[in-house]
Amino acid sequence: MLTTDLAPGVPCWIDLGAPDIKAAASFYGSVLGWEFEPMGGDMEGGVLRKDGKTVAGLGQLTEEGARSAWMIYYCVTDADATMQAVQRAGGTVRTKPRDLGEWGKMAQLTDPQGGQFAVWQPGQNTGFELVGAPGALTWTELYTTDAAAAKEFYGSVFGWQYSDMEMPGGEGTYTIITPAGLPEERMQGGLMQLRPADLVLTNGRPYWHPVFDVPDCDAAIAKVTEGGGRVQMGPADMEGVGRLAVCLDPSQADFVLLAPAES
Repeated sequence: MLTTDLAPGVPCWIDLGAPDIKAAASFYGSVLGWEFEPMGGDMEGGVLRKDGKTVAGLGQLTEEGARSAWMIYYCVTDADATMQAVQRAGGTVRTKPRDLGEWGKMAQLTDPQGGQFAVWQPGQNTGFELVGAPGALTWTELYTTDAAAAKEFYGSVFGWQYSDMEMPGGEGTYTIITPAGLPEERMQGGLMQLRPADLVLTNGRPYWHPVFDVPDCDAAIAKVTEGGGRVQMGPADMEGVGRLAVCLDPSQADFVLLAPAES
């Protein structure tokens, strides 16, 4: 499960690049109960909070031709060393490590198959204040075109541990991700292999997406459609996991809603 205890390779932040910040804040406020706090001044965007605790960031989509999407940041002790590890493993650097002073340092990277992610070297800002609770991130997931290559790459960069499980109905293998050196109870996400033709949002390129905890999946889905989003898949009940649905916001950024099964 995700926690706010920092460790190398653990998700520590997410943010959304949106073409319309106010519209995105309103949509996710309705679906997940988030409150938007603008940065103010000349800064565009701001932070999203649930019950007063920071859960995500929201900024203006500025990259020409880019789709609106959630970016997942993983905690590292040295952003420059991680950039070099990514390059040695065949990945690429989209944004070199950027020093944000006392707050920390960040870099944006891409795996060899094209999956985009980011890293955060914490300073005073350690990231999330709430995870694994209703209205917050509870899981991260990679859809990739080559699971074996993805496991090798991220294993070399972050030292992640893996365990495979067969999907119901013979739908393939799902790989559980656990941070280096931590027990399986600290599992944080998963990855699965799909055909390029199934990755329609990115024209066949792998991508990461967030999974958000909700108390009632169907009620949250109703808010998605009321707000102009749509459901890509589900809702569906998965034994031992819960009831989930893959959704798109009005700008086509993808995310998953999960009402966890009772333990």
